[in-house]
Parts: sequence; C-alpha cells; structure tokens
Amino acid sequence: MIVPTKFFWALVALGIPIAFLGAAVPGLEKLVIPYNIIIFTTLIVSGVLARKWDILQIDRSADDILSVRVPNVVKLTVENQSSQPLRVIVRDEPPNGCVLTQHEYKMRLPALGKKSFSYTITPMRRGNDSFKGTYVRWLAPLGLAWVQKKFDTEAPAHIYPNVLAVREYELLKQRGQLSLMGVRRSRAKGLGQEFESLRDYNDDDFRTIDWKASARKNRLVVRNFEQEKNQGLIVCFDVGRHMLGEVQQVSKLDCSLDAGLMLMNAAEREGDQIGLLVFSNIVERWIAPKRGRAQVAALLDAIHDLHADPVQPDYDRAFAHMAAKWKRRSLVVVFTDVENELEATELARSLGVLNRRHLLMVVRVSDPRLRELKKQEISSDRALHHRAAALVCDQERLSAAEVLVANGIQTIEAEPQDLSAALVTAYLSVKKRSLI
Repeated sequence: MIVPTKFFWALVALGIPIAFLGAAVPGLEKLVIPYNIIIFTTLIVSGVLARKWDILQIDRSADDILSVRVPNVVKLTVENQSSQPLRVIVRDEPPNGCVLTQHEYKMRLPALGKKSFSYTITPMRRGNDSFKGTYVRWLAPLGLAWVQKKFDTEAPAHIYPNVLAVREYELLKQRGQLSLMGVRRSRAKGLGQEFESLRDYNDDDFRTIDWKASARKNRLVVRNFEQEKNQGLIVCFDVGRHMLGEVQQVSKLDCSLDAGLMLMNAAEREGDQIGLLVFSNIVERWIAPKRGRAQVAALLDAIHDLHADPVQPDYDRAFAHMAAKWKRRSLVVVFTDVENELEATELARSLGVLNRRHLLMVVRVSDPRLRELKKQEISSDRALHHRAAALVCDQERLSAAEVLVANGIQTIEAEPQDLSAALVTAYLSVKKRSLI
C-alpha cells in the first residue's frame, strides 16, 4: 500500500497558484497538467520501488502463555537492514478483545540499526487467539509516499488463568514472604507420617520418643517426622449454571480457576499428586492424579478454555465417576456455588459417596457487593429493599455453609482477591495437621 505524504499534497497544491497565474500569463496554465502527471508518476514509481525493498526485520517476543485480566508485556524489535537511515511507523496488532497501552510508535532507524519498544496487553477472556501481524510504514525516496506493508508476525496467543500470580507466589515463597500474599502457614504441630531421622530429646512431644533407640543410647531420643509427600489432591470445577454469576464483572468460574491454579502450584511444590474433574450435567473432563510440573501443565491446558453453561450440575454423576476412578484417600476440593440450604443439602448428599474415604472441601466465591449493601445507609425505599435483600441472601449462604459443615465437609468462602490465599492457607494447614 502506498500512502501519500503531506509533502506530496503540498506539491499538488502548488499547481493551484500556477493555474491562477495563467490568467495573467497566457499559456502558463498548460503547465499544470504535465506538472501533476510528473508528481503522480514520481509518487507511484518511488512507492513501487520502495515497496520491493526487503530492508526491515520485525521480531516480537511475548510469553507463550498470557494471563487473563492482568497486563502482559509484549516487546517488538525493528531492525533496519539497509545502509540508509529510515523514518518508520510501527503498529502491532494484538489478539481481539484486549485492553492495551500504546502499540503504535514513530521512530527514526539509523543505517543497519535497530530499536525496540514494549507495550502491555490485558486479555479480558480466556481461550486461544492470535496476534494478527505487524503493520509498518517507511518513507520512500524523495519523501512523497509512505510505503505500508504487513509483516507476517502472526503468532498464536494462549490466554490462561492468572499464571503471573503463580510466578509471584514462587518468588515470595523463595524469599519466605508468602504472608505478603495473605498465605498463612499453620503453627499447629502435626506429627507427620514419614520418618526422617533421630535426634536428642528437647522438650518434644512424648509421642515422638523412640524408646528402643533411647534404651540403646541410655538417653531420650526422639524421631523426626516430615510431612508426607505424594498425597492426593483432586480439584473439581463445576461449570454449570452456578458458575455463570459475575463478581466485579468477572465470572465466578474465572475466579475459581485463578484460585485453583494457585492451589495446584502449591500442591506440586509440596510433592503431591494432582488430579482434575470438570463437570456440569455430564462429566466433561477427568485427569487422574499424578506428580510433577508436567502434570500441572497438562491440567492448565485442560482448564484454560473452560466456560460455564446454563445447565443444572449433576453432582451424583460427577462424584460417582470420581469414586469409581480413584480409590486412594485424597483432599477433594470442589469449586461450586450453592446459595441456599436446599442446594447445599443436595451437594452434601452427592458428596456422601466420597465422604467416607476422602477429605472434602467446598470453595465458594463471595461478592463484595453483598457486604457493601449490608452496610449501606437506608436513605430511600430502594436502599431499604437492597439492604433487606442482601441480608436475606447472606443468611441463605450461611445456612448453606452450616449444612455442609454438619455433613463433615470443610468450606471456604472468600472474595475474589482473597480466595487464592485462603485456599492455599487451608491446604497447607491440612498438610501440617496430617489430615490426609
């Protein structure tokens, strides 16, 4: 594509006074047509020649996996492979539906030189998309035209739950600063199950004393235990109608996937096996628990494009399927959103097939708006109605939690910004207390 410059249009405009001068100098107006023909011919020739030049190289670097609803950095490098300096305009085309910072830059490239710039994109939905390419304009000789070319920089863009939060978790864990994310390690002393070593007694729990070793050494000796590894964790996602609701314009399913990803990462670091169950009115995905980073990657691939459907979840079918596929005692974490006593009773009954063997935990996302409505001042009939509705809704959710607890099911309910920390804290507490 050839785009005329302002300089070109200025030269075209110069023909207007020449035409007017023809009134004073007869015959001068005849020069206007040849003048314009020369200008337009020069424009086309210079543009066509410049378009054939293979003088620019474009490289884009971005993470293979992009995180939803957070800024992701994209870096673009433009290299001038000619022996002449160039004026260029570069515009990169990101995936659809992204909020982005400046992604169009004007620059002057030195001969055989290169320049880089970065911008951020914030994808608003998960799934598979792509970068659409890069458009570049550079100035043709004589400055009459910009030559526009689309460079073949198309690349897939895989948009996942918040992977960047997992990296932050890893960094803070290495520094021993997980408390900055709200993660609290339990101070309760569990005995663990795996023997590690012997050491001298020092005001330890008497249950850890090794009496035979103490008799041989003629002094009290205790056993050191460590938290058992290679335990089971199965993360279950309800993708039925309960997860269609939105909290702060983000679906409850998205909030759950972010928290579930953080939990999977924490479990992998603790050396546990991790499995996955996705269900609605049918069992949509089942991945048996395994250990290792490769398993976490496989689970991430399996959940990154999940979407909730307006169907009633079939808890009986889902948990019966899991009970048939996995027998070893594990921590089973179910992301769903039962909102009243009746729904909680149905869920507890369906979980009964697992309750005898596994440790169960139901995770729900609460809405900050509900908390705000309960505290708002009553200044009108409408405000009174909102507050009364919020109180009723809150009481129904409390009743649902009570039903689950009465049936031996642990519950976690937190607002989106606190859910990951609350869930990881509960998981580490379970490990510390050797409950599985």
